[in-house]
Amino acid sequence: MKRIVIFASGSGTNAENLIRFFHNRDNASVIQVLTNNPRAKVLDRAKKLNVSTLCFNKIAFTETKDVLNILKSANPDLIVLAGFLWKFPESILNEFPNKVINIHPALLPKYGGKGMYGKFVHEAVVNNKEKETGITIHYVNEHYDEGAIIFQAKCDVKDTDTVQDVAVKIHELEMEYFPKVVEKLLK
Repeated sequence: MKRIVIFASGSGTNAENLIRFFHNRDNASVIQVLTNNPRAKVLDRAKKLNVSTLCFNKIAFTETKDVLNILKSANPDLIVLAGFLWKFPESILNEFPNKVINIHPALLPKYGGKGMYGKFVHEAVVNNKEKETGITIHYVNEHYDEGAIIFQAKCDVKDTDTVQDVAVKIHELEMEYFPKVVEKLLK
């Protein structure tokens, strides 16, 4: 059985989708959800689905080996960032090479980088009158949103689309494709 650890900072809809997708499967399961946000709704979602959770601070993540040691103990086959906003430390990336992936709500390399997440990405897409947008699932490296691209899915952006319209389209792509790509990576 392959083991998945999820990092999330917010509401946790992608994390919940992954947990539900792998629930009762014999090939993989989500064994833990970690967050840097003690008020993140992802904690409630994971607990309701009987998945272990852990909240950590910046010191435990970047200055000590606390989070690294937790991950070593969990021995994940894949670490999935699902709305996790901090840059990943090189110490963890070095310990788990090609085992850390992220989902981004745009077609990278457009609209990536520090501070480009969620509504900020959708606002940029609408303000720049893009004709299409989408999601990118990519490996995580030492730079924000610059790791090798694994998968992209696109959707059209109409001239009349609002930021919320774009957010809904992106969310639909995430719900459809993220679990399938994770499952494929674990084969």
